[in-house]
Order: sequence, then C-alpha cells, then structure tokens
Amino acid sequence: MFAIYKKELRSYFINAIGYVYVGVFLAVSALMCCYSTLIAKSYDTGVYFTMLLFSFIILIPLLTMKLFAEEKKLRTEQLLMTAPISIWSMVLGKFFAAVTLFAGTVLVSCINLFPLYVYANIERLSNDIEVIRIGPSTPEIISCVIGVILVGLAFISIGLFVSSLTENQLAAAVITVAIILAMLVLDAVNAYIHVYAIRFVIDWISVMSRFSNFTTGILDYSAILYYLSISAVFLLLTVRIYDKRRWG
Repeated sequence: MFAIYKKELRSYFINAIGYVYVGVFLAVSALMCCYSTLIAKSYDTGVYFTMLLFSFIILIPLLTMKLFAEEKKLRTEQLLMTAPISIWSMVLGKFFAAVTLFAGTVLVSCINLFPLYVYANIERLSNDIEVIRIGPSTPEIISCVIGVILVGLAFISIGLFVSSLTENQLAAAVITVAIILAMLVLDAVNAYIHVYAIRFVIDWISVMSRFSNFTTGILDYSAILYYLSISAVFLLLTVRIYDKRRWG
C-alpha cells in the first residue's frame, strides 16, 4: 500500500494537478475567509467553513478524477491488477494519497484565520476591553476543521469510486461534481418539502445539516460516524469493482 501511496502522492506534483489544486484551494479559501469575516466584520468562522464546503464541488473532483481513470487511459490498470498487492492496498493507497494532499491543504489554509486573532487583539487594546471576549473561538475553529476534513474524506471516497467506473477523467469529474452538488443542496431543498417522512429522511442523510453542529464548536459523534460510514461504503464499492475485474 505504501508504494501505491508514494506513487500517487508524487504523481500529483509531477504534472500540474497538484499545484493547480493547492493554488486554487488556498486562493478560494483566502477570498472566502476575507469576505465572511474581515469584510463582514464578524468573528463567526462557522460561516467561512460552511462556504468552504461548497468549493469542494469543484476542488474534490479535481483531486480524484485521475486516480483510476488515468490508469485505464494509460493501460497501466492491468499492471496494478496483477501486482502482488491486495485490492484493498491498491484502493487505500490511492485514497490516502488524495486525503494527505487534501488535509494538508486544509491545515495550511488555516493561516487565513490568523489575521482575525491579530485584529481581535488590536480591537481589545484600543477599546480597553478586558471582561467581554473579543475574537474568534478556537474550539469552534478546531471543530470546524475536523468537520471539513471528515466531509472531504466522504467526498474523496465518492470521487475515487466514480473514477474507477470510467477511463475518461472529464466524465469522472463531471459525475463527481453532480453527486457532491446534490449532497450539499439537499438541505436547501428540504425547506420546500412538506411531507414529514421525506423531510426526515433528507435531513438524516444531509451533509450540511450534520455539519452545522461543528460550526458551533460541538464534535457531533453521530456526524463523525456518518461521514466515516460514507467513506467506508464507497471504498468498499470500489474494492468490489476491482475484485470483480480481477477474478471475473
């Protein structure tokens, strides 16, 4: 698995995809952070992280579209299939390579929040405020970062699965965009549904409704389990596809 992991992680920076992904992610996150906090004159970082999730509609497919589709296009898939490694090792190696780049970029983007602490200290000193807390909530930020990474894991596993279905990277990206978009807008659509049973089901599977607790500084264990379960299900589906190809 480690050999696949190193190969995939290296491949992101051999071509332009890794650099484009990191550059776009950092630029978009900086703009969103500036707009939702500094320009809005707000220390509510939950709004920023919620907005960041919608950038995944484009960013995650950019990260996952090549994982298996490129192997098919270059006719190197058979080499992987006949290599002395398990299917799980192959799938997890690719998955963790994408997760490493994703999580690393998320953590680096947290630098965007540093000006909030600086501005809060300046405001506190200029107004001589000692009792009232001014500034961003660190527990809220930590909770949101954990939530964002968990949502990213779920979306990456979906993108990995879609990439295993086609050799066309553009098709893999478009399908992944559609799935992620649908999962993110479910919560908004729910407001227009008046049948309680349907509303309950949509609310239960909605990515956004479960993420809302993270934005208040609460580590929702049911949400953590939900996101990890999505990741596990789509990884299992990907493994089943390659099991069938290897032995079928």
